[in-house]
Amino acid sequence: MVAAPTNGTATPTPEQVLQRLDWQVVRRLDGLLQGDYRTLFRGAGVDFADLREYQPTDDARYIDWNVTARMNTPFVREYLEDRELTAWMLLDRSPSMAFGPDTHTKGHVLTDVVTTLAQLLSRRGNRVGAILYNNVVEETLPPRSGRRHVLRLTHELMKPAPRDGTATDLGGLVHAGLNAIKRRSLVFLVSDFLGEAGWERALPLLARRHDVVAIRIWDPREVEFPDVGLIVLEDSETGEQISVDTSDPVLRNALAASAHEREARIAATFRQAGVESFDISTEEDLVGALVRLAAQRKQRVRR
Repeated sequence: MVAAPTNGTATPTPEQVLQRLDWQVVRRLDGLLQGDYRTLFRGAGVDFADLREYQPTDDARYIDWNVTARMNTPFVREYLEDRELTAWMLLDRSPSMAFGPDTHTKGHVLTDVVTTLAQLLSRRGNRVGAILYNNVVEETLPPRSGRRHVLRLTHELMKPAPRDGTATDLGGLVHAGLNAIKRRSLVFLVSDFLGEAGWERALPLLARRHDVVAIRIWDPREVEFPDVGLIVLEDSETGEQISVDTSDPVLRNALAASAHEREARIAATFRQAGVESFDISTEEDLVGALVRLAAQRKQRVRR
């Protein structure tokens, strides 16, 4: 599931990562979703483009009944992404994304999720752009399609991300998206959403201009601390260390309560901004996660 070494020493190439995801994820999704990814990539509030006569393979939900009545033959509404969709990936590469098991960190999961989505979008002829961010914009990839472009994105994601010793300012990533994305697009904001406060204020602006899906990648150990005795915890953002006794139930309960409060605050931020949100755990099968995402977006369109 993750972009991890295939053996004890060798690091996979972007081509190997893409081949693995094609076999282990994309092919399984093709079977489960029967090749119909519209539920993944169409959201509410997309741009209407044109009308055309109904075809037997069309979704009946998009029949325009007023035009059908006037023309005495079924017509369907065609939306912008039925022709060409532009998607952007706003990607958090901050140090906290390195948390998790060595071969299964949040950063590994981000690489697999983004590479899979880019491959699914690109093979339908849609264009994918990306902004890689780690308190500064590391790289901006203009929207393009094709396997070579997906490989370049995967290559950039597999580069090690430096740690500058400061907490993550996610507001900079959201503002980078606001400045770079000119036409209405499908925007995937992928992060663990841990960092300095303030990014919440920019999120509604992004949501008003684009169809935004926030994908939050998390690790269960960030929420429930196991009883493993005395350990040293290190802030992955700043490098600050502190010794804690995880056998103390009062401490574990306090840490868990703080984590759940943080989770609730992040969820409330998405609701208030009108942003669709989706959680993926480092322990979750990626195929199952994307099937859940498709079902969630399909349910949203039906409302």
